[in-house]
Amino acid sequence: MTVMRSMLYVPGNDKNALDEALTFHADVIVLDLEDLVPPAEKAKARQMVRENIGILSSSSSEAWVRVNSWETNMTNDDLEAVVCKGLNGINLTKVGCASDVQRLDWRLEELERDRGLEIGSVKICLLIETALGIVKAYESCAASPRVVAAIFGAVDYTRDMEVKLTSEAVEQQFARGYLAIAAKAARILAIDAPFLSYLDIPAYERNVAEGRQMGYKGRMIVHPNLVKPSNRLYSPDPLDVEWAKNIVKVFEEEAIAKGKAAVSYNNKMVDTPVYLNAVDILKAQAEINEKLRS
Repeated sequence: MTVMRSMLYVPGNDKNALDEALTFHADVIVLDLEDLVPPAEKAKARQMVRENIGILSSSSSEAWVRVNSWETNMTNDDLEAVVCKGLNGINLTKVGCASDVQRLDWRLEELERDRGLEIGSVKICLLIETALGIVKAYESCAASPRVVAAIFGAVDYTRDMEVKLTSEAVEQQFARGYLAIAAKAARILAIDAPFLSYLDIPAYERNVAEGRQMGYKGRMIVHPNLVKPSNRLYSPDPLDVEWAKNIVKVFEEEAIAKGKAAVSYNNKMVDTPVYLNAVDILKAQAEINEKLRS
């Protein structure tokens, strides 16, 4: 089960920020070793992150760590410090191709074996945030069975493209849509880019609605103000859940049980694709309910 409606990023060297983050009930808390930590604080942050993974593992949020990209030569030090019991996954930055992912997969297996962890227990989430990363997105998403999600990194993507980042996100449309397609093709979750205007909830709701129509299932969050709306907006609409329950009941009783391929419901035709869509909605809601109970 993977529920990632809200992925809240917290500086790895700030214990107070983690304590505060725990009160917002994000699905995932990502302890950061990359952009939120200055170079002089990296070593301290690694130690603090290792200590805080234990705190997170006893909360309702999953414990993930964002590590520095391979090109920085800091990734191995990050992994050595944080791969331990209680860690749910690694968020790899600046993913450019499948070999970046495979290299992480191999290193994680080495560390799991050395530390007595279940092989494959540490999952991978990709941050795809360059033009090259977008071009190679599908092969990266499909490069390892550990990969459960991919994030569109709009801030670094627009910098790489040398265009202005805007809340309207017109400059992101192609890359944003393509990553969602690549993630779906690889059967993993597409996680949308951070929304920087964290006080403008109406604008955020519009942006989420656009992303959901592309196939995005959750959000990278850099301010806790957006956790609650994300958990709401990336959950199935209660009206859709009620509709799905009715569709499943009618189709199973009036179509499947009677050897038919279609039935009428509220003056609309319901065939197998409509039924399967309803099943998916109920499955998503069940996964969220299970997470809330855990």
